Order: sequence, then structure tokens, then C-alpha cells
Amino acid sequence: MSLRIAAVGDVHLGVDVGGRYRSHLNGIEEKADVLLLAGDLTRHGTLEEGEVVVNEFRDLPIPVVAVLGNHDHHSDKPAEIAAMLRDAGIMVLHDDSVVVEVNGTRLGVVGGKGFGGGFAGKCASEFGEPEIKAFVNHTKRIADRWRVALKELDADKRVVLSHYSPVNDTLAGEPPEIYPFLGSYLLAEAIDAEGADLILHGHAHMGTEKGLTSAGIRVRNVALPVLGRAYGVYCLNGDEGC
Repeated sequence: MSLRIAAVGDVHLGVDVGGRYRSHLNGIEEKADVLLLAGDLTRHGTLEEGEVVVNEFRDLPIPVVAVLGNHDHHSDKPAEIAAMLRDAGIMVLHDDSVVVEVNGTRLGVVGGKGFGGGFAGKCASEFGEPEIKAFVNHTKRIADRWRVALKELDADKRVVLSHYSPVNDTLAGEPPEIYPFLGSYLLAEAIDAEGADLILHGHAHMGTEKGLTSAGIRVRNVALPVLGRAYGVYCLNGDEGC
């Protein structure tokens, strides 16, 4: 039996759209076994917007796992928003992992927000001013934590959930000048080192849905503007769309 993963990111919910997204999730249990949210759930990271997110995604008939995005950090309340989601039964990753039992299969999900820096040959380096070193080091620390989480994960299937992209394939359509702010190859290196069955990310609104890591792991950009639908469905041990 295929394991069906529903995923979407960049829903950017605000207080003016409360209740509207929920209607698109009716019957999701007939199409997917788990829902993964790839960050930028809010517009400005306010607690009021966090409440909207909670009300849209709580008490669904399938498990929900989320990461936060850069918009969710904007008001400096990411910990509070994450706590609100967790209180509503939504699992939130912060460079760690969770295992969900789905139809007798142990699905392991690893990830977090991720960060930028660019891609091999055209990337920021850990050299020069402290600000640049801090920028690159932030991504390195995240990638290292993902590597450890994957190595220690005991699961039948492994999915990595991120906001920022680990590859530049899925950024095609975005201005090349902003690639360093959309993701980093360091994330893909960490994932390739330990292995995964699927990588999901958002953030690149003008990007492309499908890509691959150097090791051939499927990468899918599930930003809402890219998907053009309430969520995408991706199968493990089966064709996409199931």
C-alpha cells in the first residue's frame, strides 16, 4: 500500500481569511494519510494570525506535521506560534524529528525552517565579516542537526520537511539574484549523507514543483502559488497523485 503524503506551504493566513482554507481540507483523509505544512503559515508571524492557522488545521482526521517559515518569525513570536500549534495537536519540527504511525508504517519526518546561503559554485562562504560568517554558520548548524536527526531516526520511511529549499532545481522561475536567500546546498548535502525518501519545501513562490538532490532524492516545492491547489499529494511506494 502506498503511503500518501499531503503537503502545502506558504498559505500565508491572515485574520481576514479565517475559515476559508478549512473548507478545502474537507475529505482530505480520503486522499492522504498525513498532512505536512512547509512553513509561512502566517503573513507576519503575529499571534492573531497564529490563531487563524490553529483553527484552520486543528482536529483534522489525519496527523498534521508543520515547520515554520521566515514569515512566521517576522514578529519574533515563533516559539509562541509553535506552542499554539502543538497545543492544538499539530506536531511542529525545529531541526528534529517525529515518527507517525500510518497504516502500520512508521513514517519519520525530519526538518525545520532551514535557511539560505546559495548553491554549490554560487554561494556565500564562511569568510570575511562576522555577519557573513554568522549567516553561513546558521545554515551549517541546521544542516548538522538534520544529519544527526536522520541518522538517529528509526522509521520505515523518511521524509524531510523544510521551508527553505535544499536544491536549486525547484527555484527555476525565481530571479537568480535571490537564490542565496531561498535555500542552501548544505541542506541537501546533509540529507544525501543519511538518506530520505522525499524532501518537501516551500518559500519559492515563483519556482518549480519538481527537483532532485545529487543523490537522486525527490524534492518537491509545495508552496501554494506553485501548486495552484490546496495541497499536493505525493506517494511513497507509488506514483505521485496515487
